[in-house]
Amino acid sequence: MAPRTGSVPEDLKKDYVEHIEGRGPVTHDEYSRNVNAKIINPLGGIAKPELLNQVSRFCEAYGLQDKESTFQKGALVAQNPDFENVPELDEDDKYHLRRENTHKWHLTKDLYFTIAVCSLGSAIQGWDNTGANGANLSFPLEFGIEHNEWLTGFINSAPTIFGLFSAWATDPLNNWLGRRGVIFGTGLFCVFPVLAQAFSQNWWGLLICRAFMGIGMGIKISTIPIMTSECVPAIIRGGLVMSFQLWVAFGIFIGFCSNLIFYRIGRLAWRFQLAAAFAPAIPILIFIWFCPESPRWLLKKGRIQESFHSFCRLRNSEIQAARDLYYAYCQVREEESAFGGASFARRAYEVFTVPRLRRATLGGFIVMTAQQFSGINIMAFYSSTIFAEAGYTTRQCLFASFGFGLVNFVFAFPAIWSIDTFGRRNLLLFTFPNMAWCLLAAGGCFLMPVESSARVPLIAFFVYLFTAFYSPGIGPVPFVYAAECFPLSHREIGVALCVVWNNTIGSILGLTFPSMLRGITPTGAFGFYAGLNMLAFVVIFFALPETKQRTLEELDYIFGVPTRRHAGYQVRTYLPWWTKRYVLFQRKAHLEPLYHLEGFEGGTRVEAVAAH
Repeated sequence: MAPRTGSVPEDLKKDYVEHIEGRGPVTHDEYSRNVNAKIINPLGGIAKPELLNQVSRFCEAYGLQDKESTFQKGALVAQNPDFENVPELDEDDKYHLRRENTHKWHLTKDLYFTIAVCSLGSAIQGWDNTGANGANLSFPLEFGIEHNEWLTGFINSAPTIFGLFSAWATDPLNNWLGRRGVIFGTGLFCVFPVLAQAFSQNWWGLLICRAFMGIGMGIKISTIPIMTSECVPAIIRGGLVMSFQLWVAFGIFIGFCSNLIFYRIGRLAWRFQLAAAFAPAIPILIFIWFCPESPRWLLKKGRIQESFHSFCRLRNSEIQAARDLYYAYCQVREEESAFGGASFARRAYEVFTVPRLRRATLGGFIVMTAQQFSGINIMAFYSSTIFAEAGYTTRQCLFASFGFGLVNFVFAFPAIWSIDTFGRRNLLLFTFPNMAWCLLAAGGCFLMPVESSARVPLIAFFVYLFTAFYSPGIGPVPFVYAAECFPLSHREIGVALCVVWNNTIGSILGLTFPSMLRGITPTGAFGFYAGLNMLAFVVIFFALPETKQRTLEELDYIFGVPTRRHAGYQVRTYLPWWTKRYVLFQRKAHLEPLYHLEGFEGGTRVEAVAAH
């Protein structure tokens, strides 16, 4: 049920804000230097009468008096997650709260609809990559640039190169237009320039079309994970936000299907292969307006009633909506007191200078770099070229690439269930060594005699196996991680910065790979990427915090822990435990966790340990 609407006097809002700030908000230094690794509930330590009084003033200040009882119960649950002991709750309230753990995938239709629409925007990304993959076999010949590897690489990389510049517009555009408005606007760039590729008469005309695509894609791939992460519950945030990568994989798969359908056309095949990627953008332009706006964006803009209405559409009960809104509101007020309402330039400066924000930026850079270092985008753009080097015909190249796309899509599904249980960090630590040896094996197979019947099938097998390890690991993690690690005040600029970095690395690799392939042979190129995979493994182990099953607001304290302390914990505590547990088989070995959650029940402190 939507809340009552109507204008609320500004003096009431001001009075309420001053009231809650009077209890002493968290300071800038507490956010930035969480040396004790404590995760603190912003409602902790507030006695029940005072908390209920604050909620009453909140409802009065924002015109939600008819929902006062609901918000009071929601605040009590936010303060004390052990809701079974909250006497104010009735059985209907407890029913929905229990099902968050027992039936965590039982979500509202509006939430699933929002995820589906956002996922279509991801599919465009993958489809375009694979359209270029198939087109690489023919458009360089038509334009007479088949011997100019740098120019071919530049045309292929144009969307990511020009996305470097457009991604910086994510912050102001989201601020003005909201998440839905930005997704709609960028969808237009995924229709007209994509279709225009089919009518290119020369290489620079094709380059211009792909440049305009990049302008839209740079903003879109920054906004869609933010939109998703701000709408979904914390307990399955990873599984739902990673739908971005799942549908990128689906787009890659459909793109390979499209390549196979159109390749028989002959010299015009590349035009259809590139232009077909416009199809997913049409439903986005229509259906995005039927999705609820991000409730946290509405909260950031001070539109509290609309935020509650949006939360109600995205949660199974009003008490869940009230709990999430009030908890986020209190945390946002503390973020604002710590970081302030800075300008765009100031926020861009702070993501590198404020320790809590700098650690989030470092984490985002690590996972984005690791994704590109894995070598997957080289497979997406150049798998047909790689298989051609192995001795396949054009038809065989397209079928082999189709297999790559199928494996990439199918093996993305396990991450939906594992990313919120096994964790982001553990998925990466498991998959990177396995990707490295698969690349070494595939590169070694290129040394087999050309006439060997086993040579090409073995190369394809190890490329597929590499992809099977990639898809549930570094495939979905980067955009999930980047979308959740920044506070609301710096989320758009932080994610945009991570996307710029991802596109920068991707552009460099896309530009250089054709020349690398020619200069150091496929064996050398695969060995080079295998080494980068192991480098990524080491950096992730020492410097990347775990974020699973934390609310977006609680992550302020995770990233408040100094990187030096996190790395020291891995050496002094985690490695000795791992050795005892898995090398010496001491099943009873105890792992002392790094993070500790501090919660409160009324005025009494209750400490619970959060698993690392």
